[in-house]
Amino acid sequence: MAGSACWSQGKAVFRAWESEPCSGSGGGGAWLVLTQEQHVHSAARGPSVRAGSRVPIWLLLSFSNSFSLFVFPVCVSYLGRFYQDLKDRDVTFSPATIEKELIKFCREARGKENRLCYYIGATDDAATKIINEVSKPLAAHIPVEKICEKLKKKDSQICELKYDKHIDLSTADLKKLRVKELKKILDDWGEMCKGCAEKSDYIRKINELMPKYAPKAASARTDL
Repeated sequence: MAGSACWSQGKAVFRAWESEPCSGSGGGGAWLVLTQEQHVHSAARGPSVRAGSRVPIWLLLSFSNSFSLFVFPVCVSYLGRFYQDLKDRDVTFSPATIEKELIKFCREARGKENRLCYYIGATDDAATKIINEVSKPLAAHIPVEKICEKLKKKDSQICELKYDKHIDLSTADLKKLRVKELKKILDDWGEMCKGCAEKSDYIRKINELMPKYAPKAASARTDL
């Protein structure tokens, strides 16, 4: 099972486990299994769904847009921040302007967020261009949850993007992290460790750069 999420509808709390990978074929491509003894009911959709039932994601999305943050965490979070940035700067909400702004916004993207930009065609090396699937609905203030759901039908890889485990640099014991995790920290900062051969080399590089990229974490540590 790929993961779980909890959400509420009224007074009831539900839990679902992702049981199959996302698919680009129609709205019922990804399924979840309810694991608590609760019923999910939607007057618009029909009868209740009992615990243990396999439920298509599109049905669960009808209960709460916040559930989309579990299904498309990178897409919803990143486009949500982009939308808020446009509002904060009072940018004109036209498809052409939003497309240009998204390309600029994506230049600073790292990791999985950079991959999202690649999939929607907002990077220079993108193989496909579906950026208009973001710019047009966003210009009409369509919720990012709905936009991400539609993008999934265009490219199923978008809903497979998940954020990596967060590492709290203020308390993490760098010596216990894997080299892959140390490299990821530097990659998120847009940095490389040229000539690094040993784990200690990566740790030293991170400690050198932490005051620049994570000043609060650096000030909280006692080993720097």
